[in-house]
Amino acid sequence: MPHSAPNARGIPHERHPCFPDYSRYQTLAISRRGVDGAVLDICMRAANGKLPTAGHAGHWELAEIWRDVGRDDSVRCAVLRGEGQGFSGGGDLALVEDMARDFEVRSRVWKEARDLVYNVINCDKPIVSALHGPAVGAGLVAGLLADISVAARTARIVDGHTRLGVAAGDHAAIVWPLLCGMAKAKYYLLLCEAVSGEEAERIGLVSLAVDEAELLPTAYGLADRLAAGSQSAIRWTKYSLNNWLRQAGPAFDTSLALEFIGFAGPDVREGVASLRERRAPRF
Repeated sequence: MPHSAPNARGIPHERHPCFPDYSRYQTLAISRRGVDGAVLDICMRAANGKLPTAGHAGHWELAEIWRDVGRDDSVRCAVLRGEGQGFSGGGDLALVEDMARDFEVRSRVWKEARDLVYNVINCDKPIVSALHGPAVGAGLVAGLLADISVAARTARIVDGHTRLGVAAGDHAAIVWPLLCGMAKAKYYLLLCEAVSGEEAERIGLVSLAVDEAELLPTAYGLADRLAAGSQSAIRWTKYSLNNWLRQAGPAFDTSLALEFIGFAGPDVREGVASLRERRAPRF
């Protein structure tokens, strides 16, 4: 059944207030900020005490949370951040190995990876990301697709796909060329080079770079400003601008399909082995 047109508040006329149950999320710590709780704070948990990594549950949750943010009538803005020593450590290697072995797992994770990108793009609420330390993998997808991305100057942004032995799918093809240009996108994606937060701001990959001590205060301050603004104006501006990303949907779909073909190939096995053994891969 099609949705009705949104009213002046950006909410469909027939829709009743919706307050999702965030307690179902186990790998995300979710809390509310502000007097009216209009800013949703989403923290990717570091189960290993060091970096948040996306295993089977975490990958699904990072894709699903944006549906709930969109449905939650009490939320006006969301902030995404990482716990521990960095923003995100990428996919759990056990998940990668399961994908390489099992067609059913690979098919499910492909759908989740697709949903993660499109759910962030289509979420009507503005999203602010706060990146510190290493920023890799599924967390980086949401971090760079966020409407305003704030990075610590010392953050290390890496798209690790070619190092793993698969094509740079996920968010890379849909947003990197638009943010920093094709030449820079190819340089960093093909060579799997790390980008500091300071350099990421210079080339346009992130919105702002700040000292790490100012990272969360800056991100929360921006979220408060977005939450206090005209919701119809902000949400409709986001919707309009994200048509640039929607136009790149075919490029993204191709890159994601090629990435997941790679998970069934020999190079990913060497990529995983080299990461486990902490050595350079021999493809």
